[in-house]
Amino acid sequence: MPGHADRAPRRAAPFRNPSRAVRRDLSQLLCAVAGLGLGLSAPLITGGPRVDAGRVVSVLFPLGFGVIGLVSVIYSLLFLVVQFSASTFTPRLGLFRHEPVVWRTFAFAVGLFVFCVTSGLAIGSRKTVSVLVPCAAVLLTLVALGLMRTLQMKAFDSIQLGHALTAITARAHALYDGLYVRPYAPPSREPEAGSKPEPEPETRTGTGTEVRWSGPPAVLQSIDVPLLLDAARKDGFSVAFRVAPGTTLSEGTVIARVSGDGPRAATLLGALSTGVERTFDQDPALPLRLLADIALRALSPAVNDPATAVEALDRLEALLLLLAGRDLDVGRFHDSAGRARVSVPVPGWDHCVRTAVDDVLIAATGSPMALRRARDLLRGLAERAPGDRRAVVLDRLRWVERTGGETYPLLWTDGAGAGPDGPSGGRTPGTPG
Repeated sequence: MPGHADRAPRRAAPFRNPSRAVRRDLSQLLCAVAGLGLGLSAPLITGGPRVDAGRVVSVLFPLGFGVIGLVSVIYSLLFLVVQFSASTFTPRLGLFRHEPVVWRTFAFAVGLFVFCVTSGLAIGSRKTVSVLVPCAAVLLTLVALGLMRTLQMKAFDSIQLGHALTAITARAHALYDGLYVRPYAPPSREPEAGSKPEPEPETRTGTGTEVRWSGPPAVLQSIDVPLLLDAARKDGFSVAFRVAPGTTLSEGTVIARVSGDGPRAATLLGALSTGVERTFDQDPALPLRLLADIALRALSPAVNDPATAVEALDRLEALLLLLAGRDLDVGRFHDSAGRARVSVPVPGWDHCVRTAVDDVLIAATGSPMALRRARDLLRGLAERAPGDRRAVVLDRLRWVERTGGETYPLLWTDGAGAGPDGPSGGRTPGTPG
């Protein structure tokens, strides 16, 4: 297909193996090494006035070991926020523990501890030391306190509904803007002269070699597509994945089918990143799932907080409107020669709508406030979505109109209940799929 070779690098960009864990561990190691180097060089500093070394040592050791208390506070905040988010919002919401300020503060505290202890030992029995040494220790301590304050503010924000919804939406926008780079274009009824349908990387005839998961249950978090594209171009094979990021892999699950002179299973598995939970890296359905979970928990009889569900529906509407105008068919990747080499199943428009609203619609039948907001969401989506994407929305809108009219007849006739096929309480049957 013309232009696919040019678009491949942009489409493959979000499908990279994340290195968050590597950066986190590396930052802690670098801070510890920097603290060690600064501590060992402290006695060699000759600039500035000299002060009594014994008094400096008596300050350095308490500062160093006092940092241990800072680390304890960090983990206490982690436990508090994670537990609060799990019980109030959804157990799948782990935004705070992935905040860069959390592990950066921990890394800086480790470096400060190593510096204070190492410099105190390096000074040893010296009589005097440069005043720059205690000044540096105090300055680093003030920086640590600043990071601690930032960490506390992040923790407070993470336990507030508005900030949690905003954080989910912001990560969703970052993911969608990198993944869905092209606007949606409705398919033409007649193919262009001389054009042929784009072939899949692997035919549906059952040919090729299956690669199965043989490890313990794990969640597929990401696929390093650029790595596979390079290997496929060099070795002349193609890969058609059968699972998408966010899928739980169990023993025997077919991960992919490889055609041509395929690589060893270890090579293919090496391009996968797995873990114990879903992440935002390559899982476009996760933001919709999290917002729907928050609305479901708010609508449960134990919580009964329809206003929270309405706020979650506000964010769901914004994301669905964004997706309605984007080309969601981004699962095929091409090498530099324009040949399809890798395909990954990605959620389509119908799947996104079902994930976002179906469960919430059922739960909202007990709340006129939430049901009315769901109706407004579907109306707005039906008005602004492309024509060939409206069917799945209209089916749910008819169901909401009929259910609301039957359950809350006095509250539902508000003068704004004109559905797609007539007045409020549309008569066309339909159920959320």
